[in-house]
Order: sequence, then structure tokens, then C-alpha cells
Amino acid sequence: MSDVSEPVEVADAAAFAALTGASPAAIADLERYRSYLIEWNAKMNLVGPSTLDVFWSRHAWDSAQILPLAPEALTWADLGTGAGLPGIVLAILAKDRPGFHVHLVDSLTKRCRFLTEVVNGLSLPATVHNSRAEDLSLTVDIVTARACAPLSRLMGYAQPYLKRGATAIFLKGQDVASELEDAAINWDFDADVLPSLSDSRGKIVRVGRLGRGRKP
Repeated sequence: MSDVSEPVEVADAAAFAALTGASPAAIADLERYRSYLIEWNAKMNLVGPSTLDVFWSRHAWDSAQILPLAPEALTWADLGTGAGLPGIVLAILAKDRPGFHVHLVDSLTKRCRFLTEVVNGLSLPATVHNSRAEDLSLTVDIVTARACAPLSRLMGYAQPYLKRGATAIFLKGQDVASELEDAAINWDFDADVLPSLSDSRGKIVRVGRLGRGRKP
């Protein structure tokens, strides 16, 4: 992936490929994934309809930017994955990497039907779990989430994964400071806040230690 330090608007597949180094096969899979989103979005609310016009920046690049933050990680769990973001994008980009696997976790059955069709249709290294995140006992390297829940609640979902050795990488919006403040009421944690490379308003929160109770 190119060395990027400031937010970049990604207009199309060619720009995404140039920025990330994605292979032609990965770009083809992302195009098919976008087609799945368009088809299923007509039947159910997966993503905001207007965001499909800016798919490469809003969804593909926004998701892809977290992959280099854990270059050695092979197993990921995407909690409350919804339309498969960021998990589907990660699975596409690392499809040919030996041992790479993404667990796509969502409690809504109809979303899981969509995810299963995408995973099977694109032969992705991913497993769909129709379950609440906190009800699973997965051991992974990274737990992630995007537009899932406020940090205070998200930490409750992620805590069992971190207890088993995972690191959390969460894609968050412009309200991250207040979310961190709220989370600190009930959680004791160490977090790094990184700038988003896809949106100047966004942030990435990386949590390596998480426990119950406010820091002293």
C-alpha cells in the first residue's frame, strides 16, 4: 500500500488500485461486491443509497486502510458487520494470503443471508456468524467494527476477544473524543487514536488493553 499520511479521495477502481496495490483479481471482486450491494440494497437497508456512488472512497478505501495497521494479523473478527464492512473488503484484499480468515458477525438473519451469498459467490476466506458478538468464543488476532455502536458499548462486545489476546481496531467518526470520554466511565483501557485516511472527520481507535472500571 502506498505511503499515505493525509486523507485521500478515491474516485474509482484505478485510483484505489494505485493507492492500495490491489491486484486486478481483487479489483474484480470488489466490483462484484459493489454489484451485490446495489442489488440487495434495493431489497433491504445495507448502506446509504447515496454512498454507493462513492463506493471506492466511502466503503472500499475506508475499510482497506486498516489492513496495514496489523500487517502480521491473519485472523479478524468484524463485529456487527452489517453489509460486510470492513470485513468483506479485508477478505477480498487478503484472499490469496495463506491462513488469512475473517469472521463476519451479525445478529440479523437477513443480513447474514446477504453476507453468505457474497462470501460464497466470491470464494472468500470468511465465515458468517448469525450471532451476537458477545455470544461467540472466537480467538482472533484483530477484532474490528465500523458504524456498529458507541465505544462504551462496543468495548463490551469486544472485551471477550481482547481477553483471548486480540487487539481492537475500530473505525469511528468525528465524535470519537466524546465516545472515549463516555467509555472511560466504565472501562479501563489503553487506546491510540489515529487519523482516518479516507475522511478528514474520521478516526481509527486502536485498543490493546481493556478491562472493567475507570482508570485510577
